[in-house]
Amino acid sequence: MIIEVIAIRAGDVEAACKFGANRIELVTGIAEGGLTPSAGLIERAVRTASIPVNVMLRPHSQSFVYGEEDYQVLLRDLNVIREAGAAGFVFGALTEEGDIDRAGLERILEEAGGLDMTFHRAFDEIEDQEAALRTLALYPQIKRVLTSGGKRPAPEAIPQIRRLSSLADELGLRILAGHGLKPDTVGSFAASAGVREVHFGSGVRENGSFDRPIDPERMRAARRNLGS
Repeated sequence: MIIEVIAIRAGDVEAACKFGANRIELVTGIAEGGLTPSAGLIERAVRTASIPVNVMLRPHSQSFVYGEEDYQVLLRDLNVIREAGAAGFVFGALTEEGDIDRAGLERILEEAGGLDMTFHRAFDEIEDQEAALRTLALYPQIKRVLTSGGKRPAPEAIPQIRRLSSLADELGLRILAGHGLKPDTVGSFAASAGVREVHFGSGVRENGSFDRPIDPERMRAARRNLGS
C-alpha cells in the first residue's frame, strides 16, 4: 500500500517522511484546492525529502479550463519543478465541455520529460469517468489518477472507485483514492474499493485541520489499518 500525504510547508515534508508516508504531494493554497507552490518550497522539499515529491501544477483555482496565458505560466512552473529534481507533478485540465483537454495535456507532457504524472481531481468533474480513464491510459507518463469517484467523499463512492480501479488495472494505471479518508477506516475502505494507493490531507493532521501539523498517531493508525 502506498500512502500519499499532502504537504503545504517545509515542516510537513519532514513529518511525512518521518511518520511513514510513501510519497508527498506538495501544494500551496490548500483552501483553494491546491495551487503550485513557490520555487523555494519546491527546492527545499526535494532537497530534504527521503521519499518522492510530486508537485501540484495548477495556476489558479477559478476552473480547470486553461487558456494560452495559463499554459505559458504552467510551462514555466513545470520547468521549475523539473529543474528542482522533483519526482513528478500533479496536473489536470478540462475543455469547456467538461472532457479532458488532450491538446493542453500533450503540451504539458511534451515539456515534462521523464517526470511522473498524476492526473488530479479535475477527473471528478468528468461525467464519463471510464471513458476519461481510457483516454488518460494513452499517455504512458500518466501513472495514476487521483479520484474520489465523483464529487462525493471517497467512502461514499466505493462501487465507482472499485469499477475504476478494475479498469485502471487493465489499462496499466493506478487509482489513487482520496477525499474524506480516515486513518481508522482506511483499511476497510481500501479493501472494498480495490485500491493500492491512498491520499491523505487533513485526515492525518491534528484535529483534522490543515491549520495543524501532521499527527504521528494518525499516521501510525493509517499504516496499521492498511497493514503496511
